[in-house]
Amino acid sequence: MFFELIATFAAGIAAAGLALIAGHLTGGRLPRWAVPVAAGAAMLGYTVWSEYTWATRTVESLPEGVDVLVTVEESKLWKPWTYVVPQTTRIMALDRSSVQTNPEAPDILLVDLYFFARWTPPAKRPQLVDCEGQARADVSEAALADPSEAAWRSADADDPLLEALCQP
Repeated sequence: MFFELIATFAAGIAAAGLALIAGHLTGGRLPRWAVPVAAGAAMLGYTVWSEYTWATRTVESLPEGVDVLVTVEESKLWKPWTYVVPQTTRIMALDRSSVQTNPEAPDILLVDLYFFARWTPPAKRPQLVDCEGQARADVSEAALADPSEAAWRSADADDPLLEALCQP
């Protein structure tokens, strides 16, 4: 967040500098308000660009084998342009290299899900997935030892995690 603040100020200073140069090259014909307007427009433009490209930049930085399952788009009152083009603010990804099975419960899969949200550190949440029973559960010590002890939640057939793991 700190680096984005610095980049926003840098964009504003660069635009103000360009407006000063343009004013000098035109012999002072540029209005006095052009410099602060250029700086403000550049800072707003950079901020909007940064917000809208966050999801793409995050997904592109994911390692091989990590697949995006869900993206959440939102519109906010204080960002009226998001009502025209909603902004992706959250991502759920599956680490396919983390898929494991327990020999004692071969129908149960253990996977790592990653949750990304704008301005929030990434979170990792291990999940148990029962493809036959169409259910999933958060991992606990008891659930790892005996999957029947897990707090299973039924999932719809179109659940993104089940679709990603259980489709042949």
